[in-house]
Amino acid sequence: MNAPQTLRAWLRNTQIRESDRQEPFLWGPSGSIGLPRLAHGTCLGGRARALAGRSVLVAAADPFAAALALIELDGVARRLILCTPDLGSTHRRGVIEKAAVDAVVSDDDQDEDGVGLRIRVSAHVTDAVDPPGASRDTEWVLLTSGTTSGPKLVVHTLSSLTAAIRRAPAGAPDVVWGTFYDIRRYGGLQIFLRAVLGRHSLVVSGAREAAGRYLARLAERRVTHVSGTPSHWRRALMSPEARTIEPRYIRLSGEIADQPILNALRSFYPKARVAHAFASTEAGVGFEVDDGLEGFPASLVSASGDVAIDVNDGLLRLRSARTAIAYLGEDRTGLADADGFVDTGDVVERRGDRYYFLGRRNGTINVGGLKVYPEEIEAAINRHPAVRMSRVRGRASPITGSLVAADVVLHAPPGPDEDASFKREILQVCREQLAGHKVPATIRFVPSLDLAAAGKLARHA
Repeated sequence: MNAPQTLRAWLRNTQIRESDRQEPFLWGPSGSIGLPRLAHGTCLGGRARALAGRSVLVAAADPFAAALALIELDGVARRLILCTPDLGSTHRRGVIEKAAVDAVVSDDDQDEDGVGLRIRVSAHVTDAVDPPGASRDTEWVLLTSGTTSGPKLVVHTLSSLTAAIRRAPAGAPDVVWGTFYDIRRYGGLQIFLRAVLGRHSLVVSGAREAAGRYLARLAERRVTHVSGTPSHWRRALMSPEARTIEPRYIRLSGEIADQPILNALRSFYPKARVAHAFASTEAGVGFEVDDGLEGFPASLVSASGDVAIDVNDGLLRLRSARTAIAYLGEDRTGLADADGFVDTGDVVERRGDRYYFLGRRNGTINVGGLKVYPEEIEAAINRHPAVRMSRVRGRASPITGSLVAADVVLHAPPGPDEDASFKREILQVCREQLAGHKVPATIRFVPSLDLAAAGKLARHA
């Protein structure tokens, strides 16, 4: 589909007649609003005009309020920086400086940023008396999952963000989207934009909202399409509320979707189409696989289409109109190579007619000089029927530099006579599928594993 000029212009030009279908809504834990009303209303107290041409940090704690602000300010602000709720004060100051922020939109009154203009956003929309006209292409700046040195600032346009979104066909059934992602991260923003441009409803997840509570809200709104990381889904399936939803479509992204989680979702939701998509903040949406198998067909590489997919020395690279423009900073380069390809940092291996993800290039464990990818070992461990999820990490060793250690969550706590037998069985699964140096030296059963703010397995723990 052609990219909309602005989100509000799109909503104005696609007003939904009451006779056609039910009005689409955004539902959040703090409020709700019909999408058509966002074409003319204000969540900023009518002060959007004061933000025209500015670099605006959207820093609302409530993602629902942030969503309203993004719609109102697209085409008005020169730049929108989507501040994630986990951004610490030190990194926040760095983002403000690097993005030349001269205005902050927030849902609190704390003025700790030292920015001259601060406007409060509300989760309630009122009529706009004098709305500003859209006159520019707004830069959308997303933050990568933070490192110790702070997140990178990735510049997109509405065109690059929506290039992978196709308009729903005429007469398509009503769709209600849900996503475990925060809508200020790339995965969540994609679902938010799909809902707005597809004129579909969306149940916005709350900041730090428990999986069970969010699932209950999804059930209340009769969700049909749900997205999240594999770790999101593993945690969701542990909740009793997982049985209360009946989705038609399930989408995984952000982490490697191994065969155990694909099988679990297919068994849990037999009526749903289960797909896993490859996407990243920098590379955009690459492709989607819905054949029920982990990895992706080798035929996708070098195939013609909207996205050029290449594997160079085991690294996945993408080129398309969906990729970001640049990293924001003094030098707005360094994202794509001379041929326009973005190095995703994901390592893949071809076996027969299919490529399989091994892990992240920068996440390897060095065992006696040999590279070990934690995700590859986790995929093997997760194949044991008693395992819910696992996390593999390196443990210091004076001989090999590092040893492989695994933390494992079982479907049910092991009994007094099961602990040792389960460990033996899991190690046997690993020996059958992995080289010797990849087999865990230790296995520890734990009640749960932490997720990072982006919904991925927390690997720093």
